[in-house]
Amino acid sequence: MSRRHGSRFGWVAAAVLVLLLSVPSPGGGSDAEALLARVSARYAAAKTLSADFRQEVPLQSLGIVRKAAGRVYFERPLRMRWDYEAPDTQLFLADGAYFYFRPPDSPQLFRRRIDERALGGKIPLLLLFGKGEISEFFRAEESVVRKGGEEIALRLVPKGEAANEVRRVDLVVGAGDAVIREVHLYDRMGGANHLYLGKTAIDPALPPDLFRFRTPPGVEVVDE
Repeated sequence: MSRRHGSRFGWVAAAVLVLLLSVPSPGGGSDAEALLARVSARYAAAKTLSADFRQEVPLQSLGIVRKAAGRVYFERPLRMRWDYEAPDTQLFLADGAYFYFRPPDSPQLFRRRIDERALGGKIPLLLLFGKGEISEFFRAEESVVRKGGEEIALRLVPKGEAANEVRRVDLVVGAGDAVIREVHLYDRMGGANHLYLGKTAIDPALPPDLFRFRTPPGVEVVDE
């Protein structure tokens, strides 16, 4: 994977899980809004989260679909870690002050400072790292029961500034536990990101140094 596409893959991965750590306000009386409020209650008080992930990002310009898998960890505030295990071992990490991304076998590490004030035009990152609620940027449009009632698909459509970047977000959640199983993000440029989650743990005990980045010997740090 090239640095350009690898870095893009990492940034999109960071954005697609924003819904897990955001707190939407309860909406009106529709089934879709009620479901969104229920999912919110499941995640609102979470301080940490971990899950296995499988990710697919179609790259239309190349005519291919980038696939990856591994485990992701979150800790409030401003910390996350994506351990990619397949097809290449790589790391995408936010330690509260910086984002770090190192492509597979690269002699360079790319670092970007986290700046909440600059996230206003980056709706997914604003939801993840800022104080905004999902309901400020999206409304629940519809919900559809799937797999004989085992899970429910929820469609969110943007409003306000979110409409400039995101066309829609689809969630698939467990009907019984309201745990998010899939996240599908569609942007205005025709791009998509599909994330499949499993073995999700809410508020697991995480090692204190899990979000501490250590620069490997001989690796150059490049600030973006």
